[in-house]
Amino acid sequence: MTILDGRKMSNIIKDEIAQEVQKIKEKGEKVPHLAAIIVGEDPASQSYVRSKDRACKRVGFESTIINPPATISEEDLISQIEKLNRDKNIDGFIVQLPLPDHIDEQKVLMLIDPDKDVDGFHPMNFGKMALDLPSFIPATPFGILELLKRYEIPTQGKNTVVIGRSHIVGRPMSILMSRKDNPGNSTVTVTHRHTKNLKEICLNADILIVAIGSADFLTEDMVKDGAVVIDVGINRVEDANAKRGYVLKGDVDFEKVKKKASFITPVPGGVGPMTVTMLMKNTLLARQKHQK
Repeated sequence: MTILDGRKMSNIIKDEIAQEVQKIKEKGEKVPHLAAIIVGEDPASQSYVRSKDRACKRVGFESTIINPPATISEEDLISQIEKLNRDKNIDGFIVQLPLPDHIDEQKVLMLIDPDKDVDGFHPMNFGKMALDLPSFIPATPFGILELLKRYEIPTQGKNTVVIGRSHIVGRPMSILMSRKDNPGNSTVTVTHRHTKNLKEICLNADILIVAIGSADFLTEDMVKDGAVVIDVGINRVEDANAKRGYVLKGDVDFEKVKKKASFITPVPGGVGPMTVTMLMKNTLLARQKHQK
């Protein structure tokens, strides 16, 4: 069994990005610039955006964080987005979700310039991805692809089962794993909570990608010997003995499933670190696109 070490791999990729940025600086050119809009003071969102800011500093990017209050009107938020769309100094930006209830998330995301949509959520980028055209791939699926590629895990002709159908992970992964590329060329089954005979389907999987948002959802008896297991979940589970009063668990019962898996991602330290790093990669790609 091999642990797919997201921390180690993300640091390798950050080093590669930093080298590219150094070459840009040596030419006297503008370095990539990532901006983030985070509305309000949600602790989880604040923590995530801070991690993106640290990653920018690590690779040599410029970083801007815009943090309006949770009471901001939808009209004013849209004005902020339009300003970033026009700003030629900004290569890419994200709007951190969730947004307050009085703001239409879909309307806001649709207004982001697809050429600056480094989260890869705009329908134009999603559609291009589905058609195998160059586009920004959502950061978490992009990170999973990099783990599979860099650990040289074969995917061609394999049975891949995706548990979860979100627009952020499940659906993009089903498209990417079936594309004519490497990683890809696998036969994909998309499952969810209402799937009948889920256990039987999982037992036929060579590769399991679990993104359902439920701690320890995938159990040992759902995994065949030698399967590759990618755990996308991160769940806070109350634990009175833990220093913070909770522990982080994935969607996979790691301790038991790892005994059967050939490769498996831990939580934390697996897919999570790759997500922020691939956002950096998308920002570098955006900068290169804008320079052409």
